[in-house]
Amino acid sequence: MLSTRDLVLCALFAALLGGLGMAPPIPLGFLPVPVTAQTLGVMLAGTILGAKRGSIAASLFVLLVAAGLPLLAGGRGGIGVLMGPTGGFVLSWPVGAFVTGWLAERFATTANPIRLFAVSVLGGILVVYAGGIPWLWLVAGLPIDKAVFGSLAFVPGDLIKAGIAAVAASGVRRAGILPIHA
Repeated sequence: MLSTRDLVLCALFAALLGGLGMAPPIPLGFLPVPVTAQTLGVMLAGTILGAKRGSIAASLFVLLVAAGLPLLAGGRGGIGVLMGPTGGFVLSWPVGAFVTGWLAERFATTANPIRLFAVSVLGGILVVYAGGIPWLWLVAGLPIDKAVFGSLAFVPGDLIKAGIAAVAASGVRRAGILPIHA
């Protein structure tokens, strides 16, 4: 059962995901998926809140988008967006936050930014890509090799986001504000 504090944290991080959507998306042109800041929120939810609360926060965000709130980058929202080419990435955010948090709870139990970076890469990038790329292949009709290689253009930015998440989570942990196992 979640405490009131847990519910507030989940809502706060869902709002953080929405706030990161205010940064305008950067279209790449060769792929129907823009560069956004929102995967940073997925990594932060996992590394700071842990698996359970992080995945609940990301799930709440996805539900709000499904309900039509324009919370995705560029002011997009609704079932149509989730069923479109970018939907697999967004729908994988709760799983990405869960995996990031699960790995953080087991392998990054201190404020070590290197370990937090590693778990952000594994959960916040690899897991999200594992959900998004096959969806892009199926929904957009892109050949799988183009979907995979096109997605590689996002890796440098996502690695920067993983670094930011690691530094932020390390600071939160050092301050003792939110123990990950709480």
